[in-house]
Amino acid sequence: MLTYVVLAQFTDQGIRTVKNSAQRAGQAGELARTFKCEMKQIYWTLGQYDLVTIVEAEDEAGFMAFGLALGSAGNIRTQTLRAFDKDAFGAMLGKLG
Repeated sequence: MLTYVVLAQFTDQGIRTVKNSAQRAGQAGELARTFKCEMKQIYWTLGQYDLVTIVEAEDEAGFMAFGLALGSAGNIRTQTLRAFDKDAFGAMLGKLG
């Protein structure tokens, strides 16, 4: 599985309907599954980003489709970081020679 850290900010629409945010998070989790992704964690945060989510995906194409579907709802704007665990990072370091 591929792991992604998704940083999100509410759009004007999203903040106007912020009371529905927890419900939308549940719906986003269901949507993720249709693209063979899983929202492992979601946090509402203070600071530059309003939400931080950890998502696992079977492949990049599924994750991309999920992100597009989620963004098209108009409630958030996202930035995505591809994340690697210690073992995967160690394997990359091993290729340095």
